[in-house]
Amino acid sequence: MATREHYNEYPARSSGARVGLIVAVIAVLAVIAAFAFGLVDINQTKQGSMPEVSVSGGQAPAFDVDTAKVSVGTKNSDVTVPKIDVTTKEETVKVPTVDVQKAN
Repeated sequence: MATREHYNEYPARSSGARVGLIVAVIAVLAVIAAFAFGLVDINQTKQGSMPEVSVSGGQAPAFDVDTAKVSVGTKNSDVTVPKIDVTTKEETVKVPTVDVQKAN
């Protein structure tokens, strides 16, 4: 007599949250890169000011701290170091170029 095994088929897990996180990280890195390479220039058009705050009373805490003494120095020691001979040869190759004009 042949038996037929019963199995349940479960849907694959949604990776929507993972994709959203990756997109958010890429967007943040793109904004940082735009500022770093001068593609975005922001100029302040209005001065800001700090709010006025008054504080009275109180006392800062006091601490007595004992720390270990650390001495840093150098000493001579014999170490086996590999000796490598590198030779170079100049060749002409095509390299990519990028021209970026900074924002004014």
